[in-house]
Amino acid sequence: MDRTVALHTLGCKLNYSETSSISNQFLERGFKLAALEEAADVYVLNTCSVTESAERECRQVIRRALRQNPQAFIIVTGCYAQLRPEEIARIEGVDFVLGSNEKFKLFSLIDNFSKRETTCVSVTPTENLIEFGLARSSEADSRTRAFLKIQDGCDYTCSFCTIPLARGASRSLETEKVVNEFKKLLNDGYKEVILTGVNVGDYGKNINANLFNLLYELIKVDGEFRIRVSSIEPNLLSDEIIELVAESDKLCKHFHIPLQSGSPRILKAMQRRYTTPDYEELIYKVKNKIPDAGIGVDVIVGFPGESEEDFIHTHNFLRDLPVSYLHVFTYSERPDTKAISLSGKVDFQERKRRNNLLRILSDKKRREFYSEMFGTGQIVLFENADHNGFMQGFTSNYIRVQAKFDNTITGKLSPIRIVEANNDICKAVISSTKKSIDLVPAED
Repeated sequence: MDRTVALHTLGCKLNYSETSSISNQFLERGFKLAALEEAADVYVLNTCSVTESAERECRQVIRRALRQNPQAFIIVTGCYAQLRPEEIARIEGVDFVLGSNEKFKLFSLIDNFSKRETTCVSVTPTENLIEFGLARSSEADSRTRAFLKIQDGCDYTCSFCTIPLARGASRSLETEKVVNEFKKLLNDGYKEVILTGVNVGDYGKNINANLFNLLYELIKVDGEFRIRVSSIEPNLLSDEIIELVAESDKLCKHFHIPLQSGSPRILKAMQRRYTTPDYEELIYKVKNKIPDAGIGVDVIVGFPGESEEDFIHTHNFLRDLPVSYLHVFTYSERPDTKAISLSGKVDFQERKRRNNLLRILSDKKRREFYSEMFGTGQIVLFENADHNGFMQGFTSNYIRVQAKFDNTITGKLSPIRIVEANNDICKAVISSTKKSIDLVPAED
């Protein structure tokens, strides 16, 4: 009888790509994949440490798994497992806890997936996290976009963040290996590759390389494809990278640039490596060089000491910037961070209110950006899924569009024209050129 494994991921796209690598370890050994809601022999939970809900989410998933099969072998790994292995080991039903390094050599550590009376823990100390675990994954609903991990760890000391403790120091995959993995993804049929990591802009720091040179090498690869950078710190988005993105159609005209706070006082307390004037200058530099660039922003509300005045400063700072959307996070107290000991704790209901206000602003910014793109020609990578007669995909500058389903162009980079700008998704018609042309009414 085939053995089955179910895998579940909490957290970021980097975690998802690493779960895919864990999945491959099982597939190579004859396991069949099952859904979390199905009875499986083994369940693997890849955890996150960004929010204080990590333990609660972890317990909930474990209970769901054991309801499906009380004798299932439960493995918990990821950032929360690296930071709090003892806490996880005390959760009833957990058989093995694996740290950040150990997830990539699971089968060298576990040779028997029989239920255990005591929980085993294998976690490398943070200061010894120097290995690079190769990881790549694809989006579940199509074989169009893939994630490729090029960097791991972080050397920054942001006062709110546990990632350096969970992931260790910054380290990168050698450029030659990145190019080889990139070519494999293209050979597998992917047309868009998203470069991901903890601090992607820090790529190559310790291997005599850098992100600009990596991008330059990747765009020289033959084939029809485009590259998207998942996120890049504002102090690491160089003029030469902006110039390269402006010049090359193989690089997406989309930047995700964390801000975290528009208040100079709070930004300093967060121990970020730039000022609000630096950030503002960067955003206008990008838009002046690439007018139709899509720009996403990470922002945290409710950081200790954030007054109403600080929040209004952040809101108005973002309101006046030509950015496209916001990813809004509510500050969450994390053990072993400097911020947890800061005074001025913000009430939870107030944090929620501020979060809602910035989400409203994000919707407004997205609508404005979509409206600016009305009538323009863009290139879209359409996914293979049929959504009630429509196909969907993203433009280079990260606008989600839909058009009438046509299986001859799904999975391909196709020119379109945006004919209707809505809040969440724009309507498009297939075009013979990327150039803007006279509009016709959108088809139903």
